[in-house]
This record gives sequence, structure tokens and C-alpha cells, in this order.
Amino acid sequence: MSIGRTEFSSGLRVVTERMPGVRSVALGFWVLAGSRDEPPPISGSSHFLEHLLFKGTKTRSARDIAEAFDAVGGEVNAFTAKEYTAFYARVRDRDLPMGVDYLADMLQHSVLRAADLDAERQVILEEINQHEDDPGDLVHDLFTETLWPGHPLGRPILGTKQSIQAAGRDQVRRFYRKRYVAGNVVVVAAGNLRHEELLELVAEHMEPGDVRAEGPSAWNLRTAGDAPTPSGRSLVNKRKTEQAHICVGTGGLSRTDPDRFAFGVVNNSLGGGMSSRLFQEVREKRGLAYSVYSYHAMYAEAGVFCAYAGTTPGRAKEVLAIIRAELEDVAHKGLVADEFERAKGHMKGSLVLSLEDPGGRMSRLGKSEIGHGETLTVNQLLGRIDAVTPEDAARAAERVLSQPMTVTVLGPFSSKDAIA
Repeated sequence: MSIGRTEFSSGLRVVTERMPGVRSVALGFWVLAGSRDEPPPISGSSHFLEHLLFKGTKTRSARDIAEAFDAVGGEVNAFTAKEYTAFYARVRDRDLPMGVDYLADMLQHSVLRAADLDAERQVILEEINQHEDDPGDLVHDLFTETLWPGHPLGRPILGTKQSIQAAGRDQVRRFYRKRYVAGNVVVVAAGNLRHEELLELVAEHMEPGDVRAEGPSAWNLRTAGDAPTPSGRSLVNKRKTEQAHICVGTGGLSRTDPDRFAFGVVNNSLGGGMSSRLFQEVREKRGLAYSVYSYHAMYAEAGVFCAYAGTTPGRAKEVLAIIRAELEDVAHKGLVADEFERAKGHMKGSLVLSLEDPGGRMSRLGKSEIGHGETLTVNQLLGRIDAVTPEDAARAAERVLSQPMTVTVLGPFSSKDAIA
């Protein structure tokens, strides 16, 4: 399998990975526009645009787009994150030209009709309602807002009901015209294709400019300012729920931090699998939760570490105390030898298994290019994990887990005293 990368004078980049053993292609158009790029009054604009770009272009209706992919048995969808938006499709290798044609048309020529804006506004408000009805999802938004109050990374991707209701066509269109430009776009594909084939299709449908000569990339990484300081605050959100949903965590590491692979091992050992500390202590030994895990999300200048558990409200204090104790133990003592090796093995195995299909490969390429401006091979990634030592893990654990902890609990509690 080989990776190809080309950068055009406009700043648009094309990255491919050839997988000759399959008969499909996963195609993605990744745009450097996410919820952190929105001024507060237009919070949710990136996600709003994600919806609107499926509503039709100058020459195609929303039905035309849907029917074209259905007619070839393909899939087309999109998602919005804090730092980017991705539009993607999976088609047979022979249908790649159609996929490029339609996605390029949607990105460049969507009309953003006022009627579509009003109709989709209601759809997004229903999406927000659905999100708020799912406490296991909502608690994570509440956690990041509490961790980084007032910071763009702390805002919800969907926006708020107020910002979506107030969104006008002109402001959404301005955001579209400002952000959806060639220099902010990465076209990625993985599957049974040739790099030159995708370059020809992109040149036909996107006017990317000339191929850049060899030399330093013209593309600049997202400007990374100072990392926001973890607030160390606590929040109790009262809801009539059957479970108490608990998030405990703090600021993590940025996606360029040298210790990111070391802390990946730490996070994996804490809450990455059935043998992890939190799973064993909270679920297996005490039966206090069905769902318990941890994660580490990385951004340009900062990251988020969070441990989550859902439990009976009457056991919330006990679960919270167990989580805190495990985090403090790892912060001060690091990992023991067997869990360190097991976590490394889990990371490597999970990485390889996640890249067995074109969709996983395409997603990895897109995230790497849009976030780093380069793509590490699977062997390079495995090498970075292999190189982590127990001392590296101990250092990374202390750096992250010794910071002030933010706690967010959603459940049938009247005050912070209920879980303090």
C-alpha cells in the first residue's frame, strides 16, 4: 500500500492511499472549518453548513444528490468537529468520478436558499433536542464548557437553540465564502485507485491551480495560541434521569505534543478496554456501572482528558471517589509493568484493526493532513507507540493528571453537596 500527496498552488491538497485488494473507494473532502472558528453569535454555523450543503447546488437538487448515490449503492454523509468539517462518500472504484463530481459541486456551488435554511433550521433544533434528551452525550458538552468556560473549544458543536434560531442566510453565507476556499480543503481517498486518477478528477472539478514545485509546504498549520487553563470547577446539572452521568477530567495534550503517544498509553490503561483500571475497579469488582471509560481528544494547542461513568444516583459519590483515586494513583506512581505493556499492545492492535477498510484509512489520512500537514505510515505510528518507555508514560501522566480536575455530574441532584 502506498501513500501519495500533492499540493497545488491554491493550497488545496490531495492525499491518497492505494489498496488494490478492495473494489471500493472511500472519498473525503475535509474542510478546515469547525465550531471553534465561529464567533459566539453564529455558534453552530459549521454544523448548519454541513446540513445545507446537501440541500442542492446551482445545477442539482437535494433529491438529485441522494438519487445519484443510491443508484450506485454508495454512501454519502458528513460530520462536523471542533476544528474541521468532513464530507465523505464510499462508492465502487468505477464510480469514483461521480463521487468527486458531486462532492466538489456541493462544496463549491451550494446555493443556500432561504427556504432551505428555514427548513433545515428546524431539523437542527430537533437534533439539539435529541442531544439534550441523551444525558450520556450531553454530559460531555457540559464537561468541556465547564473545563474551558468562554473558550471556543468549550462551545458545543451544534450551537445553541438561540444561535440557530437567530442564524440568517447572510451570516451563514459569509462564513461559507470565507472558510470554504481551496487552501482550507484536503481531498482524501483510500481504496482501489491511482493517485494520478484522483488528481485529474480534482483538476477537472475544482480548479486547484498548478502543482507546487518541491520545497517547503505553502500550507500553514492552524495557528495555535496559548492553551486554555483547566478551570478545576464542578457542575451539577439537575435532570430526572435514572442514572447519574459523571465526567471527571482536565486539560490534555495538543496533537503536536511530544508526549502525546506516551499519554495515549496512559489513557488506554486507565479506561481504554475491559482490562483497564476504571473498567475493572468500577464495573468488574463492584458492579457500579455498565458504561465506564476514558478518552483523550487533541486539538491545535490543547487537549481534553475525561473519564466517564454512568451509575445509580445513590452510588455517584462512591464512583466519583474511585475514579479520583485511580487518577491520583497514576499521576503519582505511573503504571505498573504489566498494564503498561498491555496498554501498548492494545493501542497497536486497535490501530491496525481500525485501518482494515478504506473508510478507516481515509479517515486517518484526512485527520492527519488537516491537523498535521503530513501523514505517518502505519509502521511509523506503531514505531512511535513502541518507543514509549515507562518513564515517558509516568512523565505524561504527571503532566496531565496533576492538573486541577473538573467534575461534571448530570442527574437527579439538587446541589453540589449531593456528590461532594
